[in-house]
Amino acid sequence: MTGDDFRRLALDLHGAVEGAHMGHPDFRANGRIFASLTTAEDWGVVMISPDEQRALIDSEPDVFVPAAGAWGRQGCTKVWLSAAKKAEVRGALTLAWERIVALPPPRKPRSKKR
Repeated sequence: MTGDDFRRLALDLHGAVEGAHMGHPDFRANGRIFASLTTAEDWGVVMISPDEQRALIDSEPDVFVPAAGAWGRQGCTKVWLSAAKKAEVRGALTLAWERIVALPPPRKPRSKKR
């Protein structure tokens, strides 16, 4: 897998669009981020549940690792792209996408009155 492969799989999901934040690509649906790529595009990241994360890490420990700190404890999972297979990544992206599209769209920030 490459960053471009990850990108194509993410964008194949219904309603997914590419954006960017903090200098790297991200993938959004329903107004929320469900996946991203590192700046070097050697790692992908999926936002899944902690239970889903444990299952992926147990099944493929050379591919999936938790992100550092609180993000990782909440299910944010890194995907080592050069070791990953297309089906594994598609499955992880689908889990992340399903989780996000089940949520209501984010609220728009209130405008500040002066």
